[in-house]
Amino acid sequence: MSLLDGRLDEAPTIKLLDCTLRDGSYAVDFQLDEGFVTNLLTRLNDIPVAKVEVGHGIGLEAERSGIKACNIDHYRWAEIATATLTDKPWGMFAQPEFTRLSTVEDLSARGMSFIRIGMEPDRVPEHLDYLRRATELCGEVYLNLMKSSATPVRQLVRLLDGLSPDIAGVYVVDSYGAMLPADVQTYVSAVRQDFPVVGFHGHDNLGMANINSLTALQAGATIVDATLDGIGRGSGNAAIESLAGALKILGSDLFDYAELAKLAAYCRANMVALPEDRTMQVLGAVIGIHSGFFPLVEELAGEYHTDPARLMETAVRIADHSPRQDDFRTAAHQISA
Repeated sequence: MSLLDGRLDEAPTIKLLDCTLRDGSYAVDFQLDEGFVTNLLTRLNDIPVAKVEVGHGIGLEAERSGIKACNIDHYRWAEIATATLTDKPWGMFAQPEFTRLSTVEDLSARGMSFIRIGMEPDRVPEHLDYLRRATELCGEVYLNLMKSSATPVRQLVRLLDGLSPDIAGVYVVDSYGAMLPADVQTYVSAVRQDFPVVGFHGHDNLGMANINSLTALQAGATIVDATLDGIGRGSGNAAIESLAGALKILGSDLFDYAELAKLAAYCRANMVALPEDRTMQVLGAVIGIHSGFFPLVEELAGEYHTDPARLMETAVRIADHSPRQDDFRTAAHQISA
């Protein structure tokens, strides 16, 4: 029987990664109270969750690209995490566009045991050296394939040719929150053929993050990301307490779902999320637009007196891959013309 048929196969291999204080930082505009952070990490240290990710939501040194800085800088994150997570590995997220390898090396020396490097699949070939060098600087390096569903699965797998064998694992990432269980099954199974450790990171635009995470485990993923109370960018992520509860029903209490539920309530009380534009979240998922572009879409839709959905659909048709900033401007001009 499979996991979703009612039994946990190879249960000890299943891991949950808590990224509440990384992905969840989007929801509070990257501003977090240190006392809350310290207490949350102290309590997470006693829960059998495999790894904890902290830091700026967009990635280590995101402020170098002009993005709003987190009020807790990365060195302070390292201090807090090292002091509180005495029994658990902690790590951060990075992007080659702004994260310097020298900083990765520095933080590894300060206790960071893993780093997840995010990029779209078509960018992997040009960053193979960056990924290889990262494996020399940090104990565990994971590749997060952002916007995975925008790349056909066979093409996505081919783009991973030449990836360093020292990579700790490869993540399928549902950045749009648009994947359905059949999509997750297809992508995870395909990546699993070449990489023994496959992860899944889901968003909840269409309410599928939890079931997609369980489907990923069924398809061969060994680690899935989730956040307490599902708090995260836009519509949020898979809720770690819900996943832990579902896994309890399917097999055994691997992750102390009851304590995670208490921590979820604690986060709900202390992380007051910014209001989300539900319309844009759903449109973005269905059409295939990352929420990072929503402000630009709304600005151009107003300037060119067009509907956001039409603008997004036009940008998708123009783009040779997932739409980027110039594609939206070109789409606005085409609609105007």
